[in-house]
Amino acid sequence: MKKHGLLYLLVLVSAAGGWFSLPLLASIPELKFSTASGDVSRGAYLARAGGCIACHTDRKGGGAALAGGAALKTEFGTFYPPNLTTDVETGIGGWSQEQFATALRHGLSPSGKPYYPAFPYEFYTRLSDQDIADLWAAFQTVPAVTQSSPEHQLAFPFNLRRGVYLWQSMFLGEQRFTPQSDKDERYNRGKFLVESVTHCAACHSPRNLLGALDDSALFSGGVAEAGDGSVPPITATALTDAGWSEVDLGYALKTGVKADGDVFGGSMAEVVREGTAYLQQQDLNAIAYYLLNRNEKRVKPL
Repeated sequence: MKKHGLLYLLVLVSAAGGWFSLPLLASIPELKFSTASGDVSRGAYLARAGGCIACHTDRKGGGAALAGGAALKTEFGTFYPPNLTTDVETGIGGWSQEQFATALRHGLSPSGKPYYPAFPYEFYTRLSDQDIADLWAAFQTVPAVTQSSPEHQLAFPFNLRRGVYLWQSMFLGEQRFTPQSDKDERYNRGKFLVESVTHCAACHSPRNLLGALDDSALFSGGVAEAGDGSVPPITATALTDAGWSEVDLGYALKTGVKADGDVFGGSMAEVVREGTAYLQQQDLNAIAYYLLNRNEKRVKPL
């Protein structure tokens, strides 16, 4: 995806539309959220699966866990994931459970400001009330760290945050995960993990000119961080053609070691190290089973 003139024009139109329609779009939607008691252990497990620790911890800078992430460089500019500790001033210590749910499902802050979709709320909207309650319970156990993240460094016109309201109205659809009735429990467990909490499509799918997922080519490959190289396709066809089996893929997601003895590199190495390495093997096998057995149209890899 290139930032050419058409892209700038489209974003400018979106930003302008978002600016003038702000009073309509900025209102926080009425939540249909059933406040529930959360399971800390299950929430911590989901947080690992979702990559929260990886994105919101500056490992290279020696930062505390979840106190604000390292720079995320993209072709739109550099994003800095925020502090998710219980600090009241710089973290989420002053939030309510409902505000937490609004952020995950609607991409809106407690004040109603939109989050850039570098935060994958378009996937987290599939989480259930209990999933969110469990995550919330887990985050309440994180020690408070007073640390503000740097401002995002985005080029014009991407720095016009109000345009994100229109982006959300165009591309964000609230939907809960629904199991496929004609599939077994293992398939549906893998489907839940892949399509919601682990948000595999975020990296492994192409995006349109406004940065939204191309639904017609899900899992057919994406662009690497900052546009440096490509992310491989993980369609059932591509995985099968590359010789992946369910056992090999499940093992690789646990260890980072592929069947040929090579290892994952780049951002996938971090995904394994900070995320999937902590998952139960049955869940990793479910992810592998789902990816290898998805019903899909044959698409041309990037």
